[in-house]
Amino acid sequence: MAAKEPEPEPEEDAEERQRLADRVLSIFEDAIYWAIAVMLVVGSGALLVSQFNTMLRLREMPANTVMLEILDGLLLIFIFVELLYAVRTSLRSHEIAVEPFLIVGMLAGIKEIVVLSVEAAKLLDNGPNFARAVVEIGVLGAVVLILAVAAYILRGRRGREHGGTRAVKEETSSSS
Repeated sequence: MAAKEPEPEPEEDAEERQRLADRVLSIFEDAIYWAIAVMLVVGSGALLVSQFNTMLRLREMPANTVMLEILDGLLLIFIFVELLYAVRTSLRSHEIAVEPFLIVGMLAGIKEIVVLSVEAAKLLDNGPNFARAVVEIGVLGAVVLILAVAAYILRGRRGREHGGTRAVKEETSSSS
């Protein structure tokens, strides 16, 4: 009579299924991130072409109109590039980095401030609408400032964590 192989324990079997599920989900997650990255790259390229066409189409317009349109589009491209950086970081570390999203928020706020500033200049004679535009610019400025402070604090915290880790590693390697 042949010896029977011992059956795997239920705990080991469950752990193996969990590892397999994690690997499969990780592959799907990476595929989705890659698809998002491709869409961001294609979108950025399309926006660049669009901005070039806008510049050619508006060449007969006043310079301030052309520059506002170009600046508006370029800030949108910067937002796409920052989102692409966030996707790259997520693909590399399998963690979502907060800092790129703070920068995207700052860029979006700055973009709106620029657009509202030009509109507010046109509303100078229209008291209530001008006052509303100025308040909106002030609120957006405060939001951009808060996001900048958050990014600064986050960057400082990350620097202390990495610096502290490096100091511990140097200390342990010198004592060996």
